[in-house]
Amino acid sequence: MKEVVLHGRTFEPYLTGEQVSAAVRELGLRLKNDFKGRDPLFVCIMNGSFMFASELMYTIDEEWEVAFARYKSYEGMQSTGRLKELMPVTQELKGRVVVIVEDLIDTGYTVYCLKKLFLEQGAAEVHIAAMLRKPEAVSCDVDTDYVAMDIENKFILGHGLDYDEYGRMYKDIYQLKD
Repeated sequence: MKEVVLHGRTFEPYLTGEQVSAAVRELGLRLKNDFKGRDPLFVCIMNGSFMFASELMYTIDEEWEVAFARYKSYEGMQSTGRLKELMPVTQELKGRVVVIVEDLIDTGYTVYCLKKLFLEQGAAEVHIAAMLRKPEAVSCDVDTDYVAMDIENKFILGHGLDYDEYGRMYKDIYQLKD
């Protein structure tokens, strides 16, 4: 793995795609076991979670339904502190077991707001499954039920994660070089 440069910033190797994929497979097996026979609705938060969600769904390979939604709370390299709905979930949530599929839990603001919103819309249960979580950065009171990997509080990209919409396509994960 070599360094990458995006928008004039240098990012150095942090995690290999193989490390991330192995952790996602492990997480998928936990989800498969915990939700077997419960017909969960997995709500993938776009754009970042699409690669994670794809890997996760192949591992679960049980009866499940998947939906996509798009919300934004980041601009550049930081949270705006506001959640903007760009594309809501179109499936009925009332009475459903919902699993929010998110690429990264940073401050936790997005999933905190979404869990509250989905419960208000009638979901029976709302769980959170994340590819990555930055425990040091979490500032919201939100339980992340399922996490593939905890990481340092550094800005990262790759494996679906972006920097101003670029860098998602890298299989490996890179962190901003100091």
